[in-house]
Amino acid sequence: MQRRQFLLGFAAFGLGASALALRGGGAARAETFPFTLSDADWKSRLTSDQYAVLRQEATERPYSSPLNNVKTSGLFHCAGCDNALYSSATKFDSGTGWPSFWAPVAGAIGNRTDYVLVYPRTEVHCARCGGHLGHVFDDGPPPTGKRHCINGVAMQFKPGPVT
Repeated sequence: MQRRQFLLGFAAFGLGASALALRGGGAARAETFPFTLSDADWKSRLTSDQYAVLRQEATERPYSSPLNNVKTSGLFHCAGCDNALYSSATKFDSGTGWPSFWAPVAGAIGNRTDYVLVYPRTEVHCARCGGHLGHVFDDGPPPTGKRHCINGVAMQFKPGPVT
């Protein structure tokens, strides 16, 4: 069974939507980030779904994001701090139900290893505010072979030219 099939099966059983409960409210981070807010300020700035994903590392339901269907030119920004994360030029349809990209904007993301599903995965977060975005896997298309599987609720799309 491929990792993608396993994750889709996992999400189909509704466990993807309850990842927060499995995680126990989010993992503490040792890193510091250029853009910081108090927990109360994050809660007032973000919707409840954005807060759950960005600040508590939850996972949105697959196929629930309107960003899956975005095919116009532009940039996907962090919903928490407005940092430009991904270009539409690197977006592709992975069939997983989450917006997927083969590369981020240079310097836009950070990553670390998480073990929420027992086996190690590479977690992706915004380099500016530390907000959880999703995970990166080694089953993407050329030229990188990477699939950045990103929660749509963690991003906002801004149409425009990309370089």
